[in-house]
Amino acid sequence: MTALLEVQNLSVAYGAIEAVRDVSFAVGEGQIVSLIGSNGAGKTTTLRTISGLLRPKSGTILLEGKPIADLAAHTILERGVAHCPEGRRLFGRMTVEENLQLGAYVRKDSGVAADMQRVYDLFPVLGQRRTLKAGLFSGGEQQMLAIGRAMMSRPRLLMLDEPSMGLSPIMTQRIFDTIKELQAAGTTILLVEQNALAALALSDRGYVVDLGRTTLEGPGHELLADERVRAAYLGED
Repeated sequence: MTALLEVQNLSVAYGAIEAVRDVSFAVGEGQIVSLIGSNGAGKTTTLRTISGLLRPKSGTILLEGKPIADLAAHTILERGVAHCPEGRRLFGRMTVEENLQLGAYVRKDSGVAADMQRVYDLFPVLGQRRTLKAGLFSGGEQQMLAIGRAMMSRPRLLMLDEPSMGLSPIMTQRIFDTIKELQAAGTTILLVEQNALAALALSDRGYVVDLGRTTLEGPGHELLADERVRAAYLGED
């Protein structure tokens, strides 16, 4: 499997506080790869650094073998990396359609309208409510819109940070089904998710991040069966 993204010995600091100390992982073309770990482990910081919102203290980030750690966030987006952040970060006073249009702001091709229709096909409720303001939506509907907005840049790599946060079990399952659909359509997924059971069951490969370091890795089904993972993250003794 060819690596689309490689993160090697990444360290990131907020001033004197080192949030990520030594994180390494790879995301193969067409895979779903999950990062799991406790709150404060450095997962969100890792995604923010990959997307260019933070600069690493040390380490390497390679996209198709080329370094991107020094590039501006909009350039990384243009290279095919989209980030759907924790908390959705929608523009609540703007409509569904306006939020989706913003997701395509780096594009200069003629396929934006077709891709917007693809989002509406994937999430019919968004098409039905395209003229309504995003702030009026439920948490699950907002998460659909956040994913749709990220997809509007036509990414090769879609990074999802806690997509099930605050959602009902039914809506959580809908979001995870959608992630699998996106993979089937050719999008590579990097997933940060507190629901470790669901994330690993969905993933081709998983990595455990603990206190800013990668401590375990392996195929998703193998990590699900690992006693250390089950005890620490799946609530089993």
